Amino acid sequence: VQLQASGGGLVQAGGSLRLSCAASGRTFSSSVMGWFRQAPGKEREFVAAIKWSGGNTAYADSVKGRFTISRDNAKNTLYLQMNSLESEDSAVYYCAVRLYMALIRTTANEYHYWGQGTLVTVSS
Repeated sequence: VQLQASGGGLVQAGGSLRLSCAASGRTFSSSVMGWFRQAPGKEREFVAAIKWSGGNTAYADSVKGRFTISRDNAKNTLYLQMNSLESEDSAVYYCAVRLYMALIRTTANEYHYWGQGTLVTVSS
């Protein structure tokens, strides 16, 4: 399994970014895919997740109403649309997959494969 995250960058507070994660190497129809983030000196934290088949989603309270997770089945690509960005959203963002698992989980150690991360910096 390969996950390639992209779309990070520098944005002003209140702005928007869309992250992408291109997935390959497996059929993901029975999997859960998620986004996590890690700021300097902090632990990796859950941001959002989606069931590849069915589209059920879950979000961290800190991003509800601002971030939207989605996927494009035909392109095998996961997205994270981030709006109303705040300085606290600055972090390296990682995509991850729970392969062949039906339930959404919010802890990092329950995900099997990880992308390389993409840096998001929000200036205040």
